[in-house]
Amino acid sequence: MTTTTPVLNPRVIALAHYAARALLENVLARHGATFQQSVTLRLAAVAEGPVERDRIVEDLVGALKIDATEAHSVVDELIATGLLAPHEPSQVRITDTGRALFETTSAETAPITSRVYAGIPEEDLAVAGRVLSLITERADEELAALNK
Repeated sequence: MTTTTPVLNPRVIALAHYAARALLENVLARHGATFQQSVTLRLAAVAEGPVERDRIVEDLVGALKIDATEAHSVVDELIATGLLAPHEPSQVRITDTGRALFETTSAETAPITSRVYAGIPEEDLAVAGRVLSLITERADEELAALNK
């Protein structure tokens, strides 16, 4: 029996996304964190210091396709648990505890990610990156048009 390589389509993208997300969520669950919290912590961790709360919310809305109220709730959860801290006047910063969680979960997911991507030629990864970026851009444009 011969298996044909599937052509890229919404189902193939979704299956890859959910498979990879399940791996991450497995790691996060061991630390009591959610996917949304992880994305938020990453935004604060890679910032060069305190970041405008509205900027984090805007980035969450864009990346996760959630509304601003939900994004603010995620930031509030992280502040309540001491992973983020308010910084005057309208900024937040990652705390030492938040950074430790981010670094721990990143370190735990790195070898998993390496195994998942092992053996895929760089040129294939480059093509996939370009195609998926284009699909994301076009889908974002369509979503913006629907929300007008």
